[in-house]
Amino acid sequence: MRELRKQQGFARLLGLSAVLPDIPYVRLSKIERGEVVAKASELRSIAMAMRVAPEDLLLDIDDPAFDIAAWATELQDLTDEEIAEDRFAVLLAAAIRARRDADRSLSIVNVERRFGIAPVILSRLENGYKPLGRWNAQTVRAVCQLLDVTDAESLRAHVARADTDGTLRAYLPAAASSAARIEKTRARVALLREELHDPAQPAAIRVKAAQPPRVASAATSPDGVDAAVLAAIERSETATVRLVPVFGAPLADGLVERVPVGRTVEAPRHAQLNSYGLRVCRATLGPALPAHAIVVVDPDRFPSSGGLAVVREAGGLRLLVVTFDRQGRMIGYSVNPDREIELDTLDAADVGTVVAVLLD
Repeated sequence: MRELRKQQGFARLLGLSAVLPDIPYVRLSKIERGEVVAKASELRSIAMAMRVAPEDLLLDIDDPAFDIAAWATELQDLTDEEIAEDRFAVLLAAAIRARRDADRSLSIVNVERRFGIAPVILSRLENGYKPLGRWNAQTVRAVCQLLDVTDAESLRAHVARADTDGTLRAYLPAAASSAARIEKTRARVALLREELHDPAQPAAIRVKAAQPPRVASAATSPDGVDAAVLAAIERSETATVRLVPVFGAPLADGLVERVPVGRTVEAPRHAQLNSYGLRVCRATLGPALPAHAIVVVDPDRFPSSGGLAVVREAGGLRLLVVTFDRQGRMIGYSVNPDREIELDTLDAADVGTVVAVLLD
């Protein structure tokens, strides 16, 4: 997919994502990296956007000239650090298998009960699904508890010692079985080929319209929105006008704190369910967007060049203008303070797009 994408003129995945609004950017990225298997309907949509046949996106892994290891390494442009992290993911998988093998009370059900690791997450951990740094903080804490260490640094040291003393040797084949993975790939590709030839399959992705979530009747929501604002939003669910809560208090360094301000604003119809209002608080983007303005942010939509984005940082939220540089990288920048952030490198969950600007 990556090879064909570049051949068709989409230098970066964001460019392809812009013409595939029905496939979230995060999902599209995982498909290209091989972290998830695309549905037949997704393959049709991706192929249509790239002007190729859907089957062109499927590899023949049984071709004698095909080397899956060489293909994956070349396609992913792995650095030495990324290779080391992938290796640690496999060692961690073996360490978890060893831990559960040593304590037979750690069944799948009990691991979930005692440590909060869901069965699907446990399976992915035990198969080296992805590097440690790409698991969320909650999962990392749970793994640390499972292996009886205090933090991620101690976890790495614990796994390294187990690797050195040979404790993991017996479990590595199960955690990193290339034969098993190739067999799964073969079966999934065969199933996709069948679905692509099935005339009953839809030609493109169909998105089911979701119903707005009912608003809690408690005095405040988890975000601290008061009862009056909740009631206004609840009334708007069945009305033509859709209201969203407004947040925003100024912080240092041009950041905005996500605290409720006790009011609502109208959101545009194309704003998705998690959208919210954000006070600009100060003219960080120059006089064109004054401090008293309110922007409507859609956290489930990745921004595009020429628009505005909101990035979540450790200290708060930052409002940025979005553009591309000469290398095709998507850049977000502010004027005051002078900041420039490469949006392509951020987790899509930490980036939202501004879908409306309201000037009171």
